Amino acid sequence: MTGLEEAVSRAAGAGPLLLGVRHHGPGSARAVRAALEEARPRVVLIEGPPEADALIPLAADEEMRPPVALLAHAVDEPGRSAFWPLAEFSPEWVALRWALEHDVPARFIDLPATHTLAWGRQEDEAGVEGDSPLDAETADSEGDSGPGPGHGPEPGPGPADVRIDPLGVLAETAGYDDPERWWEDVVEHRGVGKGDALAPFTVLEEAMGALRETYGSGGHDRDLVREAYMRLQLRVAQREFEDGVAVVCGAWHVPALRRKTTVTADKALLKGLPKVKTDMTWVPWTHRRLSRVSGYGAGIDSPGWYGHLFSAPDRPVERWMTKVAGLLRAEDRLVSSAHVIEAVRLAETLAAMRGRPLPGLSETTDAVRAVMCEGSDVPLALVRDRLVVGDVLGEVPPTAPAVPLQRDLARLQRRLRLKPEALERELELDLRKETDAARSRLLHRLRLLGVAWGEPAASRGSTGTFRETWRLRWEPELSVRVAEAGVWGTTVLSAATAKAEADAVTAQGLAEVTALAERCLLAELPDALPTVMRILADRAALDADVGRLAEALPALVRSLRYGDVRGTDTGALGEVAAGLAERVFVGLPPACAALDADGAEEMRRHVDAVHGAVGLLGDAPAAGRGRLRARWQSVLRVLCGRDTVPGVIRGRAVRLLLDDGELAQDEAARLMGLVLSPGTPPPDAAAWIEGFVGGGSGGGMLLVHDERLLGLVDAWLTGVPPEAFTDVLPLLRRTFSAYEPGVRRTLGELVRRGPGAGSGATGAGSGIPGFAAELDPVRADAVLPVLRLLLGLDEVAGHIGDELVGVGG
Repeated sequence: MTGLEEAVSRAAGAGPLLLGVRHHGPGSARAVRAALEEARPRVVLIEGPPEADALIPLAADEEMRPPVALLAHAVDEPGRSAFWPLAEFSPEWVALRWALEHDVPARFIDLPATHTLAWGRQEDEAGVEGDSPLDAETADSEGDSGPGPGHGPEPGPGPADVRIDPLGVLAETAGYDDPERWWEDVVEHRGVGKGDALAPFTVLEEAMGALRETYGSGGHDRDLVREAYMRLQLRVAQREFEDGVAVVCGAWHVPALRRKTTVTADKALLKGLPKVKTDMTWVPWTHRRLSRVSGYGAGIDSPGWYGHLFSAPDRPVERWMTKVAGLLRAEDRLVSSAHVIEAVRLAETLAAMRGRPLPGLSETTDAVRAVMCEGSDVPLALVRDRLVVGDVLGEVPPTAPAVPLQRDLARLQRRLRLKPEALERELELDLRKETDAARSRLLHRLRLLGVAWGEPAASRGSTGTFRETWRLRWEPELSVRVAEAGVWGTTVLSAATAKAEADAVTAQGLAEVTALAERCLLAELPDALPTVMRILADRAALDADVGRLAEALPALVRSLRYGDVRGTDTGALGEVAAGLAERVFVGLPPACAALDADGAEEMRRHVDAVHGAVGLLGDAPAAGRGRLRARWQSVLRVLCGRDTVPGVIRGRAVRLLLDDGELAQDEAARLMGLVLSPGTPPPDAAAWIEGFVGGGSGGGMLLVHDERLLGLVDAWLTGVPPEAFTDVLPLLRRTFSAYEPGVRRTLGELVRRGPGAGSGATGAGSGIPGFAAELDPVRADAVLPVLRLLLGLDEVAGHIGDELVGVGG
């Protein structure tokens, strides 16, 4: 009896029709559809968790668009979860759709998720790595998504097992060094001929039978448990539907399902399995996740290419090249129809030279690189990212089961017109607009809940507090994060409030609480803020470390800015910030004494941060805050006059007072002269210079415009003894290398011509190239129209003129 006759005989009544497939294989998907059309079974059994049987009808919903995944999670531990991804070209999805379209019952027959998740938790608690059902059931996903050892759930990232690769063994036996290329030649490029629908499964079953005889379970005994459960479910279906049973499963399992065993033996393998209460639903998936070889991915390298092979009605290479040309044209690359024709010809030629029946992905990629990308891998990377992998995001209907928090999030997404997308995009928000402010609140609340749908980014063109920029990208595992966050509440607002209060109680340091207060203001959580502020005040009162207080103050003061745009009451926050600032003022001078170089540099950063925070706090329109600026300036005067304070801090204090106009330039020059006198050790003097003129181009411009200070530095540097010069050189190099190239060039010109030749870099008669001996009024007047336009003076003058004309009329 031939393989075809044997398969037809089994379909006709000699046993169940076992369709062994490669998961996420478009060739297997087409073959499954053809086999089901020919055999017309009375029930279809599919490898998957039986808890999902109630969700099968949703696959026929018009709003269900693959790729999607079945998500199972433990009720009492939502973070413990597993996925079963299904794409349009997955044989399991094709079998589901065929059954629904033909009113044929469909059932999942793999090991229940209640055992799978509990099994994994037991081994996590025992500290066992590997050999868990989760690892077992993702071994094929983490390898090649091939015909075995099984299509199990995709758990969170974990250790991958070393197992045999059935495709690799078969490809090597056939003389191929690439399993993917072998599979394409044998299956993907092979059409399903008339009367030949069942032959591929017979051949694949024979190959897998030979592999199972050689390798047994393939290095993972947990497959034996799964296969025992599948055999039990198969027997139940056979009793109900006799021989009209079709099974769609990984080809690796087919020999085990065909093997004759006793019910007692199978039940013995399942005895004593742990259980955990689970919930299951459909969630959207992405092609990018299908391409990942670990974690949640299914391990296929080219889901976009597979989807194209499955959906293209004919001439797949020509249609693919047309897609590539459209993408490159959209990126402003010159690609014509002639390029498409030549690329198709080259791909076909390469396939013939390599002995392949049709061009595969490697041939089309080589042709695209040579013809459309001119040999460059840069545009080719775009093709791989957008087409070979793709950013397709599936959709599930709103009627799918979901935790209450997920439903509330979906409602907010619809109301705010924030559609989840797999492709990363930027979202600009103007917080003065009600819709944008609501979007900002939602994104901040989700971040607080650990649902990182959006990440804040630097705003382009505006630094005002009324504008925000977000990078949005929806990843499938965010559905798990939403399920985890459901323990905090049934709505986004209530869950974020409860989570913020809990985080405040468990926060380890003062800086964590201040950062949390800022996030509460951004997310507008008025009910959580009192708890956070109470804990913040208690922690601030008990914390005596000036460094931690100084680290916490800037975030606290930044939060005060959000009250203006967001309408949040920040009165209590301002009082705590003022009290925190007073404690910093008292403790900072003693804390700055006797510090080593690293401690002094860290304290200098704290001084800068506190200075910026006092500037914001002192400008805030609240009674009693204005004196903080004067108090801070007194602290800076103390710091710059104490010899026990490291030079980098003293120099920075002088610089901050000078920038604020609280110190005359003559006084700054006098202090610098004292520090740079011969009695000061060169390393101390270099540290003072670093504090005074370090920190970017601001210090460099100070030297450019005040030649007295530059002359002092120059005279000191030339007088440093040779034996000390190598010690101070790294400090000076670090200081001056932070300047802009133009500033360094100007300083070099000033030093080259020597002091006293002019009054500054911009002074008349300076002798510097680009500056004349006297001002040029004509050139100066040329910039006035541009300045008037920038300042809007012409528009103001026009309005005044119109008003005068109106009065005169």
